[in-house]
Amino acid sequence: MDQLQPISAIEALSTTRAIRRYTDEQIPVEILNEILWFASRAPSGSNRQPFRFLAITRGEVADKVKSLLGDSFRRGWAAKLQHDGYQSGSGIDPNSPKSRQAAAMQHYVDHIEQVPVIVFACLVRYREASPTEGASIYPACQNLLVAARSLGYGGALTMWHQGVESQLRELLDIPDNVAISACITLGRPQGSHGPVRRRPIAELVFENQWGSSPSWAIDPDGTRFTSAGPK
Repeated sequence: MDQLQPISAIEALSTTRAIRRYTDEQIPVEILNEILWFASRAPSGSNRQPFRFLAITRGEVADKVKSLLGDSFRRGWAAKLQHDGYQSGSGIDPNSPKSRQAAAMQHYVDHIEQVPVIVFACLVRYREASPTEGASIYPACQNLLVAARSLGYGGALTMWHQGVESQLRELLDIPDNVAISACITLGRPQGSHGPVRRRPIAELVFENQWGSSPSWAIDPDGTRFTSAGPK
């Protein structure tokens, strides 16, 4: 395994992108332990720590899980491919950002069975399901992704497990009071992390009134932008 140079928290936050292409390299258990330890440091409501991480690695059960997910992910992407217009407009140009994104997604769903580690981020409910319950688990998911990036790995958070959730629950003995809040794939990137493209901060930050961009909302020099997202 390559010797990695430590990076700052700020660098990790600004360069953690969704990684959907992985090498065949397995994640050593000590590294996986470290990634999940940092994930478990996240805050949660009343510090109850209702989040749990179910890691799918190797073995007979893991193979069955990945096979189920492969079918579900490919169905999910096929629907999104058609619904979101990836095969029209700029998607016809193989060099366009939309087309490159589609190629990365197709590779992703076609190789789910080979992903080194899949983590189900689960929430143990201690009250009725609520629209706000994600506040007690998604910070831990972000911690996990940033920790993976910092240690030379990468991941992507998805919800496409929902197409086979009932089968997963039965296979993995997940109790009824536990929500499967996310499915996170992890591995060594085939490419690399780097500065992410996002909308200008002035479009995302307001001051005192909705739609009023503050004069201090300025992106650092060298920031690269995307036009994706709502207008």
